Amino acid sequence: MATDVEEIETKYDLPDGAELPGLDDLPGVAGTRRPAPQRLEAEYYDTSDLRLIRSGITLRRRRGGTDDGWHLKLPVGPHTRREIREPLGSARGDVPARLASLVRGRTRERQLLPVARLTTIRQPVILLDERDEPLAELVTDEVHSQSLGDSTVSQTWREVEVELTGGDRGLLAAADTVLRKCGLRPAGRAAKLERALGVSPAGPPSPALSGDSPAGQVIRDYLRSSTDVLLSLDPLVRRNEPDTVHKMRVTTRRLRSVLQAFGPAAGLAADPVAGELKWLGGVLGSARDAEVLGKHLLANLGRLPVEQVIGPIRARIQGHFGSAEAEARNNVLAALDSQRYFALLDDLEQLAASPVPPGAGGAANVTLPPAVARTYRRTRRRVRRARGEPPGSTAEVAWHGARKAAKRARYAAEAVSPALGDEARRFARQMKKVQSALGDHQDTVVARQAVRQLGINAHMSGENAFSYGVLYELDACDGAALRDRAVQAWRHASRPGYWRWLR
Repeated sequence: MATDVEEIETKYDLPDGAELPGLDDLPGVAGTRRPAPQRLEAEYYDTSDLRLIRSGITLRRRRGGTDDGWHLKLPVGPHTRREIREPLGSARGDVPARLASLVRGRTRERQLLPVARLTTIRQPVILLDERDEPLAELVTDEVHSQSLGDSTVSQTWREVEVELTGGDRGLLAAADTVLRKCGLRPAGRAAKLERALGVSPAGPPSPALSGDSPAGQVIRDYLRSSTDVLLSLDPLVRRNEPDTVHKMRVTTRRLRSVLQAFGPAAGLAADPVAGELKWLGGVLGSARDAEVLGKHLLANLGRLPVEQVIGPIRARIQGHFGSAEAEARNNVLAALDSQRYFALLDDLEQLAASPVPPGAGGAANVTLPPAVARTYRRTRRRVRRARGEPPGSTAEVAWHGARKAAKRARYAAEAVSPALGDEARRFARQMKKVQSALGDHQDTVVARQAVRQLGINAHMSGENAFSYGVLYELDACDGAALRDRAVQAWRHASRPGYWRWLR
């Protein structure tokens, strides 16, 4: 059975002859315990082109110590990785299917092979609080590595790790200060495998962007970072972690909006990829809508007085959206394991890495504002059209179109803000306010459609449908208020001070 551990640690190179200081004086540390040294044998797996470790991911089969088994480590944030563990399994070294599936967005159809063997002689020191509870573990590792493949390279080095086991990051910072004073320096790599194979997930630093940067490079940098976000969300969506489907859907929409807004200006053949992003966003959207709609209707049901709740309405909502969520979940997993999805990821990476053609090398502050301006003008037209429609389904469709236009304008401005600065960021914030109000409005529209169908089904089953009508009217009133809020947000966002930079 898989288990999860969040690993928060710092790592230091340990020069020959260096002596570790005592850590008993660190805040909250009342004493130490020194367990017996450990011998750890680990075999690391990756693709032949090292796609995992280049993304900061490690997959190993380790024997020895207190946690022998398979370990998949996913980067989470600074000094933080999530470790997912599986039992050792057979001696053949077959990668557990559940772990292999979690990295499929990175590996796609490539085989996972042993790429290195590491033997570590570990000397741990446990930092304890006044109740003898562990706060952190400091380990001194003597590492012997051997790369595998057509040629092998052997290395030996020493390093120190400080990992939190119950303390807070303040303890980690205090230990860092003490260790630096003794001459230790942070290791240049986060994982032992990086050193064993001579790779770094970070790669060369990207040059700082400015208004003078080539427009094509600004958009490619955005595509690269957003594609990496998409890939980092992939294993979390596969594990059905909260809110990750929504985040992945938003990332997909960002990518599509930016390709549509800037494809020609950036010299990118964007239409085929944008079409595939629409497909992926649709699959993710169905899963998100099923989850959100059910919660929305149950929350509204909780707003009603008890006397207005007639019949098994809660059970009907839960049953309907429970089965809808399960079906949508299966569709998401099928999509993430499909050749179509893998091809889309390949295309996104190729677009981001493609050279900037001469025609797309104009300065960002000249080439990109007109493209953002087009998204703003589209939003303005659609808001005007929606405000001119009488209440009803035609107006709801028009407001939905205005929401999509505001969303594209927001994402376009966010994409260029690293180069164009505060004016783009202020504009994006205003478009976000418009988009958010209209997004909440659209949720009430979709909810009314769903609750109407639920009411019809209840009536056809001989149940009293009164409560469904009350829920329908509740969303209708909320929708009217949200529409008014969106109009106010647009009046503010359309002030010249926010869009004058687009000229």
